[in-house]
Amino acid sequence: MTRYLAKATAAGALGGLLFGFDTAVIAGTTEQLTSVFHLTPSSLGLTVFIGLVGTVVGAMTSGKLGQMIGSREALRIMAVLYTVSAIGCAFAWNWDALMVFRFIGGLGIGGSSVLGPVYIAELAPAKWRGRMVGLFQINIVLGILAAYLSNFIISTRHLGPLQWRWEFGVAILPSILFLIMLYRIPRSSRWLVTTNQTVEARQVLELMGSPDSDAELKEIVDSIHLERGLKPEPLFNGRYNLPIFLAISIGLLNQLSGINAILYYANSIFASAGFSSSSAALQTVGIGLVNLLATLLGMSLIDKLGRKTLLLIGSIGMIAALAGVAAIFYTNAHQNLLVWLLVVFIVFFAISQGSVIWVYIAEVFPNRVRSKGQSLGSSAHWVSAAIITRFFPIVVSKFSTGTPFAFFAVMMTLQFFLVLFLFPETKGKSLEQIQAKFGIT
Repeated sequence: MTRYLAKATAAGALGGLLFGFDTAVIAGTTEQLTSVFHLTPSSLGLTVFIGLVGTVVGAMTSGKLGQMIGSREALRIMAVLYTVSAIGCAFAWNWDALMVFRFIGGLGIGGSSVLGPVYIAELAPAKWRGRMVGLFQINIVLGILAAYLSNFIISTRHLGPLQWRWEFGVAILPSILFLIMLYRIPRSSRWLVTTNQTVEARQVLELMGSPDSDAELKEIVDSIHLERGLKPEPLFNGRYNLPIFLAISIGLLNQLSGINAILYYANSIFASAGFSSSSAALQTVGIGLVNLLATLLGMSLIDKLGRKTLLLIGSIGMIAALAGVAAIFYTNAHQNLLVWLLVVFIVFFAISQGSVIWVYIAEVFPNRVRSKGQSLGSSAHWVSAAIITRFFPIVVSKFSTGTPFAFFAVMMTLQFFLVLFLFPETKGKSLEQIQAKFGIT
């Protein structure tokens, strides 16, 4: 690995860390925001929801932006959005301002979720690509842990009504660092070829450590010329019904597990079980650490046990854990088991859905419609995340904290049977073999 490749990968991966941090930092602020801005359960849900609206918009529009100006330049825009959001949320003068800046941060999250892996994949040599793109996912989970840890540290400083501002403001420094790093890395060679800048593209390949930059450049040029000669094919033409079903269902079920509701409202969930604010913040740190370790475990198992096997194992573990959490809140007993059940849930989620979703969506579509298919699966994921996040506090206030967890357990039961009977195993198969198995010619 060359110095330039390491720098480019670190910059792209830092986008993943900010993605995770901005996603989870809201968990530590919900109690104070409710008090400061006199939020109802509905308006609290809207405060969390608006960031996900921005994420959906950012994810759906950033791919086109990246094609137009290149992934590096598009990531610079995302870094500016992160910085503006962090500053704006920290100094928000009223609830409306906070909503605007959270939406801007969502745009950055959604955009970097698409552009970061694309940039790394376009630069990385084939033998490093899987691990280097995987580094982006690891950094997302690391960012979630960093958010929980910073929230806990700030909660011990007894900053009073300023606490939530500090929790949002911590992201200012890494956002600025991300922007600076993006001015010290090259544009991707593939994008340069699409704009006929082949001389610079060859230089970038050399900087990235290509053993034969001329041959690799020719391969890229030939591939792009071939792509330009093909007519775009619609995704919804009847031939791709099975991949479409698989992408949408795994995207929806990822969120119907309740993962983002738990990540966003972790402090509130622990508080409703009787934990103090500082104790709740510490519990979330444990959740974040387990999430990181289990994600690493899942990534090490995905090519050994297979996608389908991991999803089935994960479904069973999540059903048991979610049913247990629901029982605690329905009976108001055994609250001491809450953190352990959530840890069990996180472990089984991370080694299954958390590790499988993006790999599976990328595998089930043939090359000619893969980008459209990935966009569809990603959109299903983010839209369902937004809806669940919006209504979680409303359901809790009208029924019980146990109600959404009982619903999530039922959804994971549905996932188990869908995976068991309808999901094919893709482990160890080439993309062409998967395509033939689906009967796509």
